[in-house]
Amino acid sequence: MFQMDYEKIKPLFFKLDPEYAHHLVTAMLQTGEAVPQLFNRWVEKNFVDDERLHQTIFSRTFLNPVGLAAGFDKDAQMIRSMTAMGFGYTEVGTVTPKPQPGNPAPRLWRHVKEESLQNAMGFNNRGSLYMERKLKKRFPYVTPIGVNIGKNKATAERDALKDYEHGIRVFRNLCDYLVINISSPNTPGLRDLQNEKFIEALFGMAKALTDKPILLKIAPDMENEQAVALCSKAVESGADGIIATNTSIDYSLVAQPKEVGGISGKAIREKSFELFDAVASELFGKTVLISVGGIDSGYEAYRRIRAGASLVQVFTGLVYKGPELAGTINRTLLKLLEKEGFSHISEAIGADRR
Repeated sequence: MFQMDYEKIKPLFFKLDPEYAHHLVTAMLQTGEAVPQLFNRWVEKNFVDDERLHQTIFSRTFLNPVGLAAGFDKDAQMIRSMTAMGFGYTEVGTVTPKPQPGNPAPRLWRHVKEESLQNAMGFNNRGSLYMERKLKKRFPYVTPIGVNIGKNKATAERDALKDYEHGIRVFRNLCDYLVINISSPNTPGLRDLQNEKFIEALFGMAKALTDKPILLKIAPDMENEQAVALCSKAVESGADGIIATNTSIDYSLVAQPKEVGGISGKAIREKSFELFDAVASELFGKTVLISVGGIDSGYEAYRRIRAGASLVQVFTGLVYKGPELAGTINRTLLKLLEKEGFSHISEAIGADRR
């Protein structure tokens, strides 16, 4: 797959149902993992390992700043494949305590003109026990692993804290960092947990359980002031970083939206950047900031880095740009660092804030 011209095979994938296409790609990647010579060739072709991009974050070395966002590898089935595709780290999940099928299909749609996706998946995953078994076979891996945890749909809001506690207890020794997901639009009432009272209780509980880095992932649909206040409260309460942003429910961003689910990809690029920039204006230098949302090139990744992101994540860009995206982004970053006279990525991080 990696040696093929993606632009030639993309039309074939796009004739398939989006969710089926994802399952097909998963199977292809897992097959490639099982062939050492092929796997090593993928790594050699795609993985950029240059000291100018190395960073130590959360006591781990990130060989490059481009990571896979949560949602692509929900059950930790493709960690090795993501390294072969050039990612410096992988975030798996969202995982819930109990397995759940998610929302009824169809629940994933392409907006081809806008190079975007819309998903109403609903935290479909095989549950914490399955992922625990998968991670025990992999951790510690050569590149950092984050675990994104959520609550089951059937769990009442008043009991949500218990689901997050379960996730922290199970995965605290099987990853390099944890992410609290209360920003998906596809679990009823989940975004209602984006309030300062819950955040304070959540991180109070979490930091009492583990010293593993724990991050908060936020939605792009809040007002800037609300997002800044929420993220500041999270950091005050012990959060080790902020990931901005999740998918958007602003359906005006695409020409033919479905009235359900969240939009990702190029359509949310500016919305995501604006919120990230607002958060970074307050929290840059005080915590680790990770930017995600509409990043599909080295130039966009570099814009986020200059705005204050130590790391970036991609997802939808893979669908439209193909499996060599991470490598392409990293090579572009190196060219931009050189062009601007920076000897290391750390000099570019937050350059627009200084």
